[in-house]
Amino acid sequence: MAAFNSRPVTSMALAAPPDLSDTAVPVQPLSRTYPRGLYIEPHEHDWGQVLYAMSGVMWVETPNEALVVPPQRAVWLPPGVPHGIRVVSDLEMRNIYLRPALAETLEGTVQVFEVARLLRELIVNLVAEQDKDSDYYGALVSLALLELKKAKRSLLKVPMPDDSDRRLMNVCQAVMIEPSIDVPFEQHAENAGASVRTLSRLFQGVLGMGFAEWRRQVQLATAVAEIIQGVPVSTIARSMGYSPSSFSDMFRRELGMAPSHYPLGEQAG
Repeated sequence: MAAFNSRPVTSMALAAPPDLSDTAVPVQPLSRTYPRGLYIEPHEHDWGQVLYAMSGVMWVETPNEALVVPPQRAVWLPPGVPHGIRVVSDLEMRNIYLRPALAETLEGTVQVFEVARLLRELIVNLVAEQDKDSDYYGALVSLALLELKKAKRSLLKVPMPDDSDRRLMNVCQAVMIEPSIDVPFEQHAENAGASVRTLSRLFQGVLGMGFAEWRRQVQLATAVAEIIQGVPVSTIARSMGYSPSSFSDMFRRELGMAPSHYPLGEQAG
C-alpha cells in the first residue's frame, strides 16, 4: 500500500447532507463516494455527525484542529461545529447524523475514536436499513449509541489556525498535503507570500509553537494513519524525507515508542 503524501487538492465541493428537517427521526444516514483530491468546503450542521469512511483517508479540518482519519477511525462532530474535509485517497463514506437530543448524550467536543468491528457493522447497517420504524432499526440506534460512548478515543489531532491570516493557513494546508522535510520553511514562506520572519512570528503567536514542531505533529499524525493501514515504516519515512532510522528516532522521541510498536487497536476490516 502506498503512502498518501503529495496529493494536492484538485477540486472543491459543497457539502450535500441528507434531509435533517425531521427531528422525529433519531438518525439520518449518508452514503457517498468521494474522489481523491476533493475538498469539501467548511460547513456545519444542526445535528451531530459521525464521520466514517469504510475505505480511504481524509483530513477533517475544524476551527481549532485538523484530524487525519484512516478507515479504522471515525470523527464525532457535535452540532454546530464548522468542518471541512480534505480527501487524501478515494473515500467510501458511511456517515450517520444524530438528531440534537441524541447528540447531547455524547461529548460536546470533537473526538476521534477507534471503530471496532461491532461499531463498523452498526454504522454500515444503519446506513443500509430502509425501515426506520422497525424495532430492528431502533435496536441498531440504541446499540450504536452505546458503542460510540465506549469507543476508545484517539489523539490524531493537529492544532490549526483560524482564518485571520491566510498566509499562515495556506502554509498549514500545504504542509498537510506535503509534510516532507524536503520542502524547506523558506519555500513555504515564499509560496505563501510572507517573509520567513513574519511566518515564524505567526506560528509562535497563533499556534504557540515553531514551524518545525508543528510540522512534526502533522508528520506523526500522518504516519500513525499510514501505520494503521499497514504501510511499511520505511515507505513512510522516505515519503517524509527521512531515512528509516532517523524517522524512527523522531517517532520514538515524540511518542515514546518505536513506530513498529504503535498500538493498532482492534482492526475493523
